[in-house]
Amino acid sequence: MSESPGVAPLAVLGPGHGGGRLADVLPSALAVLGVPGSADPLGLVPALAGVRRVAVLLVDGLGWYQLPTAAPYAPTLAGLAATVARPLIAGFPSTTPTSLVSLGTGVAPGAHGVLGFTVRVPGTDRVLTHTDWAAEPSPLTWQPVTTQLERARAAGVAVTVVSRPEFGGSGLTVAANRGGDFRGAAGGEAVAAAMLAALATGGGPTLVSGYHADLDRYGHVYGVDSEPWRVAATEVDTLLARLVDGLPSDAALLVTADHGQLDVPAEHRFDLDTDPRLRAGLRLVAGEARVRYLHVEPGAVDDVLAAWSEVLGDAARVRTRDEAVATGWFGPVPEEHLGRIGDVVVTCNDTYAVMASRTERPMASKLVAYHGSDTAAELTVPLLVVRG
Repeated sequence: MSESPGVAPLAVLGPGHGGGRLADVLPSALAVLGVPGSADPLGLVPALAGVRRVAVLLVDGLGWYQLPTAAPYAPTLAGLAATVARPLIAGFPSTTPTSLVSLGTGVAPGAHGVLGFTVRVPGTDRVLTHTDWAAEPSPLTWQPVTTQLERARAAGVAVTVVSRPEFGGSGLTVAANRGGDFRGAAGGEAVAAAMLAALATGGGPTLVSGYHADLDRYGHVYGVDSEPWRVAATEVDTLLARLVDGLPSDAALLVTADHGQLDVPAEHRFDLDTDPRLRAGLRLVAGEARVRYLHVEPGAVDDVLAAWSEVLGDAARVRTRDEAVATGWFGPVPEEHLGRIGDVVVTCNDTYAVMASRTERPMASKLVAYHGSDTAAELTVPLLVVRG
């Protein structure tokens, strides 16, 4: 690979680690396309001079630390990783909804407000699952930041979003990608065809944003480097090869990801639904297995902090909301978004996780691989830059 993060996969990273961020990708792409007021934090403009069409593909679950594991089954990906790859930091929590909206808006999670896989709707006892989000709360108010796609369209760029058909019009798609014409595509071959067709439409500046989910899905269910995961890596490679071969001469392809993954062994799993010490004082639990948001009963913060610290020990860092925000990972958090973060935030270390076997979806505690925390393997994602 052209650059290396230089840290062990399970090392805990701080928000100042590294250079580029996933949130920098679209601002730099817009700068390449000449959108007024666009910064170029990744320095892409000199390398992509003359490019008038940009395709951005996000491969769910393709972390930087998974690239060597995928390489034997993905020769196109391996070649690109060796020559045109650089590491980016996805952001925290290192989970799909947060990262997709950071990519789409170009800002940190505190500003856009999609602060986890699941979060409490402030003032209620409702837990919002961002991947199952329909109309309420309104994505236009829940996520108030203008997207980079909206900025591009306002500047005269033709903008298309390619993703699975069932995601069209969802709350998460509107929050992350409003401003683009949606094209449904299921599977790598369909994603490649739809992205290339959108790139070829019209003669002016063009931006195409694509999403492919299968690698993440098979990693969760079967584990990283399982046989189904290897098949999914091969399919990612076929998608990449098709895009690279079909790029117009005035186009560029940017490939990145939302997070990496870690297999979590059975002996590293706590279950908050079966341990009364972890249930005491809780009103509502959100987040996910590697990052828990604990909303507690009035006056119970200190007791919950003490109980969770004692039970989890070195397996996690247990902090108040204020302490978690003070780390800087969320960026500035406006008052209206603070209530989406738990009164207590539990961030898992190493390959530990905290399950909720009875109160979350049945499959959630039966998965093999997880992500969400602040280790290098979860936070670090690649950026591959290819010219047509």
